[in-house]
Amino acid sequence: MLRILVAVDGSERALDAVRFALRLVQDGALRATLVLGHVQEEASLLELATHDADAIAQASVQAGQDLMASAVALVAAAGVPLQTEIALGSPAAALADMAETAGCALIIVGARGLGGLRGTLLGSVSQALVRDATVPVTVVKHTEPEGEEAPASERAPL
Repeated sequence: MLRILVAVDGSERALDAVRFALRLVQDGALRATLVLGHVQEEASLLELATHDADAIAQASVQAGQDLMASAVALVAAAGVPLQTEIALGSPAAALADMAETAGCALIIVGARGLGGLRGTLLGSVSQALVRDATVPVTVVKHTEPEGEEAPASERAPL
């Protein structure tokens, strides 16, 4: 069965990616298992030196599970086969590795919503995945519900 990695970080943009993936598999065109993947940043050397490394690792896994809860609930409610993966490290590199290790044929990620120079300066997981992943990447653009507009802080400057 086809496997699709959907990057999840707890944001509304990530849920857009999950909803898009569900539309792909629910219309009957694809039979697939959705692999919901989350990446936590690794603890700093200071944190590891001053705290229990095992406790920090366990807290990271728990935080990842908490951030994925809404996405897991959406997929489970749709009755679509799912698997969850949590990794530590740089998000783009870890997600690309996760897709390869899990045998995924596609990565779906939510768009960041930042464009132009601002997006370039801040970097972007979706941009890095499109550039570096060994499988196709679909970037799902966030759309506001009809009649609603994104807050000014999220709109690109003119």
